[in-house]
Amino acid sequence: MRMRLMPWIGLFGLVLVCCRPCFAVGEEMPHANPSMVKAAYLRNFARYVTWPAHAFADDRAPWYICILGSDLFDEVLEQTLKGRTEQGRPFEVFRAPTLDQLPPCQIVFVGYQNAAKRRAALVELKHKPVLTVGDAPEFLQEGGIIQFQVGDHVDMSVNLDQARSVSLMIQTKMLEVTREVVENGALRRRR
Repeated sequence: MRMRLMPWIGLFGLVLVCCRPCFAVGEEMPHANPSMVKAAYLRNFARYVTWPAHAFADDRAPWYICILGSDLFDEVLEQTLKGRTEQGRPFEVFRAPTLDQLPPCQIVFVGYQNAAKRRAALVELKHKPVLTVGDAPEFLQEGGIIQFQVGDHVDMSVNLDQARSVSLMIQTKMLEVTREVVENGALRRRR
């Protein structure tokens, strides 16, 4: 009986040794870093949103992506944008605790946790060709253009009324993946 089990024990041991690295790799795979996901989205917004010509100093001016308030990106944003261009323009990142310390930006991630500060910044940006992005649940109602949450998946909502009021055109491809859209004053669920 013992002799008949030996080949099976050997085979079982070989399977364990061979499969163990696969299990270890699967167990160690971390969830996507939310900052990395948000940084990639900020980069892609330059592809799927069209700005009026006067939003840039000239034809060669870079994209200015600005972080206002709390900075959840650390160096992730710079790493994501390093060496990349969109529409022939490179990216530059600026950070500041207040809006008056930022240059004219095309994309502003509003990181204020304080609702009053967030609303004040959005009021100041309301008539400028700036894509305002944030992750506060009430961001669209406060006048922001893109609100997104990163968890197991990305939920993105768009305030199309505000985008249009500052001459930003959001491509249909982007709208197709949004959860909610504010259009003509009404919030509509898309998916």
